[in-house]
Amino acid sequence: MPRDNEKSLIQKIASQANITFKDFNASAIGDNKVLLDNWGDLITLLTEVRAADLKIAQTKPNGSHSDHNPPVTYMHICETESFSMGVFLLNSGASIPLHDHPGMNGMLKVLYGKVSIRCFDLLDKPSDRVQSETQFDPPLLPFQKDSLRRAVLRSTMWFTHDSSPCILTPQRENLHQIDTVDGPAAFLDILAPPYDPEDGRDCHYYKVLQTVADADRKVEAQQQWEEETWLLEIGQPDGFWCGGEPYPGPEVSF
Repeated sequence: MPRDNEKSLIQKIASQANITFKDFNASAIGDNKVLLDNWGDLITLLTEVRAADLKIAQTKPNGSHSDHNPPVTYMHICETESFSMGVFLLNSGASIPLHDHPGMNGMLKVLYGKVSIRCFDLLDKPSDRVQSETQFDPPLLPFQKDSLRRAVLRSTMWFTHDSSPCILTPQRENLHQIDTVDGPAAFLDILAPPYDPEDGRDCHYYKVLQTVADADRKVEAQQQWEEETWLLEIGQPDGFWCGGEPYPGPEVSF
């Protein structure tokens, strides 16, 4: 068996993720030094990883577009009951639409390129009175009202391979949209626990709604973006789909 210092970086990341998220209790992280230490060690390892560590070559920008080629592809690395890990590759101009990770933690580390990430928190479901008093532009159809959600935009940030990981928790910045900036991009993605529709962890998509008040309001300088907004839960957006391709990097095992 190889010594620990001979392990690949991605194996070290996977092993630390397994330690960090096994029996993980997100609500207790602030009160548990072991959890905090494990969490911090994982972030440190993720900050170091680069595309070359996973034997992933940077995709060259391609001006052509084909409906037969997926805008996003996924390389599966590993999955346990505690977490899943893989790499998303985004073509130039591609976007992963606004979506959620119910009851899940997430860590996203850019390997190459640049991405813009908008993160939202869902708020308590608005009352029927608040919904009825809010006018949307364009108006909502009757069947859409059950899919209406109230949220707050927490952050909009750019990330590159030199950036620290983007972090989400079940309570904070759990919804996000990922857009490429000035070319293709790739990122390593860890979700804990993995998606599992049978256990209530299914992916839902959303779009940001504009209200009549938003349309009429004059935009003021230095206006705070961390304000409440309306989201509508929708099906998977047209034009977005994710293909798959083999992971070429070092093997991960437990």
